[in-house]
Amino acid sequence: MSSETKEFKRILVTGGAGFLGSHLCRRLVREGHDVVCMDNFFTSQKTNVTDLLDKPNFELVRHDVTMPFFIECDQIYNMACPASPVHYQFNPVKTMKTSVLGMMNMLGLAKRVRARILQASTSEVYGDPNITPQPESYWGHVNCTGVRSCYDEGKRCAETLCFDYHRQNQVDVRVIRIFNTYGPGMHPYDGRVVSNFIVQALNGQDITIYGDGSQTRSFCFVDDLVDGIVRFMNQDECIGPVNLGNPHEFTIKQLAERTIQLTGSKSKLINEPLPHDDPKQRRPDITLARELLKWEPKVQLDEGLQKTIDYFAHVDMRTFKKPTQHDAHTNSRVDEKDAKKRKVAK
Repeated sequence: MSSETKEFKRILVTGGAGFLGSHLCRRLVREGHDVVCMDNFFTSQKTNVTDLLDKPNFELVRHDVTMPFFIECDQIYNMACPASPVHYQFNPVKTMKTSVLGMMNMLGLAKRVRARILQASTSEVYGDPNITPQPESYWGHVNCTGVRSCYDEGKRCAETLCFDYHRQNQVDVRVIRIFNTYGPGMHPYDGRVVSNFIVQALNGQDITIYGDGSQTRSFCFVDDLVDGIVRFMNQDECIGPVNLGNPHEFTIKQLAERTIQLTGSKSKLINEPLPHDDPKQRRPDITLARELLKWEPKVQLDEGLQKTIDYFAHVDMRTFKKPTQHDAHTNSRVDEKDAKKRKVAK
């Protein structure tokens, strides 16, 4: 099956000025589609899509997905939601609203105009998994009252809404579960492990590892992921959910060491406590994606890291600011203070 779409489409991308959304918009514009990028610029900014602003088939709209939006379109990619713990924990109620109300608004739009809609769900729906790798059939191990719950449970609820709209209203849905993704275009202050490590290494700062660094992640280069997203949207055999990510697993300590080597930095590794509910292991089973989409990641970690390092080495940091002053432990500290109040009978 070809990943290239042949038919011209009018496409809405929510969260289109974010890291993944901006790469997706470039791909769709390059294919010749009429692309409307919607974003409220909480964790993104216009500079992410500056190169697209003069394209006749690209339009940028400032709008919050939690508010109704009306447009004629053929496809909707719902990418809107803060994806970094430091950002989604800053305003957890807003995060939940983005996942739930935003999903309802976009599903309502898809129902009205008979558009196909793809929901960018997440590996976070698996929580701190008891099995590895995680297949789509695994229901997860999630703390519904924890500091990450606003994102985990918000995305789980969004998936539920997708399938209920499909069953009740025959909305044409697609659900993907995205695992850790990295690459050029990441926000230097997004709080994700790859960007944190690279920025710290390039600045000669100590690299901060939460916990002992033995927790694992699987890192997928952004170009590979976008290719999988577009392939899945444009196939007719499956509505999902489908895992998209890199099945090769690395410890956080290994990632830090490779970052130091590739940057030539003299940074040292320092350890801080693990934030609450931080998953110990994350690795996708991509059997379904391989069989259905003939897709798997092509870019190896060293190659992708080098491209990302080159991006950060030349980025003008004056054009970025921190969306919040939150850190990885802010909500965990509050949670610890409230621990006695949350005791339940055993």
